[in-house]
Amino acid sequence: MAKKAVSKKIAQEEMAGHEMEDARSRFFEAARRVVLAGIGAVALAQDEAEDFVHRLVERGEIAEKDARKLIKEVTERRTKRAERELDRRVEDLLDKMNIPSKADIDALSAKITTLSHKIDDLRQSKKVVA
Repeated sequence: MAKKAVSKKIAQEEMAGHEMEDARSRFFEAARRVVLAGIGAVALAQDEAEDFVHRLVERGEIAEKDARKLIKEVTERRTKRAERELDRRVEDLLDKMNIPSKADIDALSAKITTLSHKIDDLRQSKKVVA
């Protein structure tokens, strides 16, 4: 009888382990897709911007030096915007999967530190009274 209970418990734990692995795999795949989509969108936009600027140079509408400056500026802006968008998408994904963000964990860590200090203060005050 006890063997059956132990076997059943082991089977349940193995199943839970497989479910956890499946969840990690799904999370990884979703995160991978988000990152690749972001990279693809940035690369496409960058290529289009560079093509446009090169056409302007070919037509003589802007100087080569100005074109390089413009492309550098566009690249920097795109990069910053892409980083913000990627961060937003990852945060959304974590939220949907009910996984705390770094900000959530940092906030909890700060609360724990505050509570630990209060507990230490209470312990010290108990020692003084005793």
